[in-house]
Amino acid sequence: MVRASLVFAALFLLAWSGVLFGLVRRGQKVALEIVPRRHHYLQACQQGAVLLYWGYYWREVYHAWPLIAGQLLFAYGFDSLLSWTHRRTFALGFGPFPIIFSINLFLWFKDDWFYLQFAMIALGFLAKEFLRWTRDGVNTHIFNPSSFPLAVASALLLITSASQTTWGAEVAQTQFYPPQMYFAIFLFALPGQYLFGVTSMTMSAVVTTYVFSAVYYAATGSYYFSDSHVPIAVFLGMHLLFTDPATSPRTELGRLLYGVLYGLSTVLLYGVLIRAGMPGFYDKLLQVPLLNVSAKLLDRLARTPLIHSGWGARSAAWAKGGWSLAPRRRHLAYISVWAVAFAAMSASGYLGDKHPGQWVPFWQQACAANARSACEDLYFLQDGYCEDGSGWACNELGILLAEHYDNRRRAAMEFERACELRFSAGCDNTVAMTQGAMFRRDAPTVADYRFILRGSKGPVQVPDAQLYARACVQGWPGTCGTQ
Repeated sequence: MVRASLVFAALFLLAWSGVLFGLVRRGQKVALEIVPRRHHYLQACQQGAVLLYWGYYWREVYHAWPLIAGQLLFAYGFDSLLSWTHRRTFALGFGPFPIIFSINLFLWFKDDWFYLQFAMIALGFLAKEFLRWTRDGVNTHIFNPSSFPLAVASALLLITSASQTTWGAEVAQTQFYPPQMYFAIFLFALPGQYLFGVTSMTMSAVVTTYVFSAVYYAATGSYYFSDSHVPIAVFLGMHLLFTDPATSPRTELGRLLYGVLYGLSTVLLYGVLIRAGMPGFYDKLLQVPLLNVSAKLLDRLARTPLIHSGWGARSAAWAKGGWSLAPRRRHLAYISVWAVAFAAMSASGYLGDKHPGQWVPFWQQACAANARSACEDLYFLQDGYCEDGSGWACNELGILLAEHYDNRRRAAMEFERACELRFSAGCDNTVAMTQGAMFRRDAPTVADYRFILRGSKGPVQVPDAQLYARACVQGWPGTCGTQ
């Protein structure tokens, strides 16, 4: 189906070219301008760096490069034909690169549905061409041309319960595979933040989400997002998705509010989606077009006399955009504050590779203490490891289903799967289900540890002694000092 999708996309562009140059524009001229805008190729470099680093640890990204190249060719063809059809002028530059890279950082359609990838691209360029308004006397597009199709596709996938047609969940999970991924994204995004002044949006979004997660943990003893105070895919979106300077506020106060709204809406959407039994990875995609629409309102709010008078003379100057400092100095000042905040959050252990919510022992203890939603998180964690092939996880999942959720039919299935994976406690519990006996637990085997110690990272490939050392660090009983 991928090949058929590529052929259909090529034939579509060929037919459009034939109509445009053979019939509709006969006797008329079309123009080609070469306009290599800096923000386009800089964004492409940042997103490309993320793709390369991510792909080194999840090779499916590298395998997808030919498909990304096909999308790029389609984007250039569609954009040029649309521009010539509508305006007779096409500005050739690097514009399609950040659109395609951004889309592929967040959502892939599977092979049988790959033609929808081209539909998303087409929708993005159509929105950029026709959904426009006037801002500060300049006619410009309303919506980010990558986030708009991502949001529309996300809404349709949720409405039709068709998320299984995408690799959306895998994309969001595997972006945590590379070591120090948060720091890498932070570094990759710095040039754009310095040149385009979008640091205030990123900083306020990340800090808002982090503070909410910290307060939630203090109040409940459980984590709102299971493996980080700010999930890695959300963190990526806060740096390279919603920060498009063309579709966001232009005042500093407006940008700060814009970031706060993105952080709060991400938290809200995640909770709503999870409680509705829907995939949570759409939490960073659905709200961006609505935020784009709010950009003018936020700027207008930032410029109101009431806001100015409330902040006082010095704060008013900052609220207008901080014009007391030259733009580059202002950008550097925000980056400095953001760097300190990021370092503090990273040092806390709740933003990075060592967040306790990645590890099974935390959720076992939290579930035993009846912390809010902890047993649900433990269920999803054990279910994933069971699917990977851990007999221990299947056995523990069966016990959780039987004792906590009273789902004995499903528990019996998990015990049988544990037995098939040669975990003897699962075989005993299969018998215990029919006899009403106590369920048996047993320690994970070395083979199990290779699954359950990975947390949110990729497969664990280290010697056995290092497995037990890692298990000791994570708090697994009986593993410290084991060789």
